[in-house]
Amino acid sequence: MFFSSDCRYALLVPTSMGVRLTPVDRQPVHCSDRYVMQATSAETNTASVLAYLGMPVKVLTRLVEDSPIAEFIKYNLRSRGFDVEAREVPQGGPWGFRHQFNIADMGFGPRAPRVHNDRAGEVGATLCSTDFDLVRIFEKEGVQLLHLSGLIAAISPQTAKFCLSLIEIAQKNGTRISFDMNYRPSFWQNRESELQQVFQHIAGHSDFLFAGTDDLVKCLGEQIPPCDDDMQSRCNQYKDAITHIRQHYPEVKIFATSLRETISANKHLWGALLFDGTHWHEVPARPIDVLDRIGGGDAFAGGILYGLLKGWEMDKTLRFGWACGAIAVTVVTDYIQPLNEDQIWSIWAGNARVVR
Repeated sequence: MFFSSDCRYALLVPTSMGVRLTPVDRQPVHCSDRYVMQATSAETNTASVLAYLGMPVKVLTRLVEDSPIAEFIKYNLRSRGFDVEAREVPQGGPWGFRHQFNIADMGFGPRAPRVHNDRAGEVGATLCSTDFDLVRIFEKEGVQLLHLSGLIAAISPQTAKFCLSLIEIAQKNGTRISFDMNYRPSFWQNRESELQQVFQHIAGHSDFLFAGTDDLVKCLGEQIPPCDDDMQSRCNQYKDAITHIRQHYPEVKIFATSLRETISANKHLWGALLFDGTHWHEVPARPIDVLDRIGGGDAFAGGILYGLLKGWEMDKTLRFGWACGAIAVTVVTDYIQPLNEDQIWSIWAGNARVVR
């Protein structure tokens, strides 16, 4: 429906890789002395859905040369089946480049999750188009879909310029563009005007846009009336917002968002909406159990992109995305590692019976 099949890669993501430190036994960070470390980024969280289900995925990133953390990250990315191209740069001494650290408390019951970002000197903030042979990648090898996240676009002015360069060459070669806004207030501090222009440009050239109401307000500067905090009111608010915003972004073919209501750190209501330019498709909110909420939205986007690349009809695609998000919050990694499609569809069916 949307894609050319004559491409080496189904998906390409630019990303800044880091590591996440999480206390064991769901304990708070400030009173823990045992941690688990994992390699992570929002963009590879999304891409993992496709890679584990057999689609060829390309990752573009920067790494610190001769760094043990970089080696840890490279091993992890290889284990997920990604084709990785990375520019490796010297650390430049103890106060030079490094990979970001996210220190995360999963939360438990009434205690909310807390994430502390430590990104000073982040090597991924220096990504630029000259790091890679983009002509070879897009013109000779071919890419069906470029997926951008608001996190990589907002890290630095240089990464924003890199994303714009990727969009330009992608469009020249018929590559579809997906954009998950992923608004983070700490990234936007004192940069609101600059980043709104960048995000408006990316959204204006996107085929598929993942954005909640807050993203539309903060990232695109849309004026959206407030609503009650219940799920149905938020659902209606989003539909009204998209009806208005689509006039400003006529290139967007799919608008999608997950909907979440937090009952406790371990119990959420999880729903989803998708607009295909003509019809609304909806998954009403259902209760889900949550081990670790980080990565649920990324997996939702990955499931939607997988369905679009497979050419599924929209209701099926949305249900698959919903189920990918629902399974992501049951694992301690920020990304899912599905055995096959059937495992994800069993989540949608609510079938938690043992499989022998």
